Amino acid sequence: MHFKKIDEFENLEFAYVCDFSGGYISRNKQLFGNIELNKLNQFILEKSVFGTPIFKMGGGDKKLLILSGIHGNELSPQIANLKLMNELVGKDLDVDLYFIPFASPKSSMNNERTFNSMDLNRSAHINNSLSNLILNAVLNLEIDFVGDFHSTALNSNPGFESVFSSKSPSPESFLLANYVARSVGCDVISYDFAGSSYKGAVEDVCNLNKVPAVTCEVLCPFGNIVRGSIEKSLAQMRSFLEYFGINTHQMLSD
Repeated sequence: MHFKKIDEFENLEFAYVCDFSGGYISRNKQLFGNIELNKLNQFILEKSVFGTPIFKMGGGDKKLLILSGIHGNELSPQIANLKLMNELVGKDLDVDLYFIPFASPKSSMNNERTFNSMDLNRSAHINNSLSNLILNAVLNLEIDFVGDFHSTALNSNPGFESVFSSKSPSPESFLLANYVARSVGCDVISYDFAGSSYKGAVEDVCNLNKVPAVTCEVLCPFGNIVRGSIEKSLAQMRSFLEYFGINTHQMLSD
């Protein structure tokens, strides 16, 4: 994976996780209508046409990933991810901070949960699936912690705002989940061992590979956006970073 520097934006680089997942985000009117068309977002949308881009900013020993769009019809976290990138680009960060705002641009374009009929949060353990390629990027880049951000609808799984985690074999997943949940006021869903409930979730496969990870859920109907859902997802992302001493509110006020 070869990262390229972006001259227009200070301390920002990008690469592709894969080149077969691209899509035109602008065709999803619900999603596109909530994206500010500034220079950075236009650049991200353009790169998403050709595959799944991953962006890097900052510099330091610790490496963190903010991931969204594993389910293309869960829109609020994808917009929140863009907002967070816009807040932090050009800021002085003492960590390597990676972003994948659109894990599957094709799915986001079509407002679909699956990618080519495959649920990416049930297939991260399957060689060469899109979510497995994201996992491989996590391992190859030696990312230390992963936050995977989703939305959930009423009467679905889990159907309420929460943070998924496991206690083994990556115990810091559980600690991180409790921190985020306390910060934003939601529930913790924890399993004794990663992947014991079902196989293939990005969070679980990361934890099984000794990369502590959590899945954060906000309440929002699939394929739609309701008032406050973007802000709640953004609050989860900020709390995830605050666990590692990155205070985004302070950065914005400086």
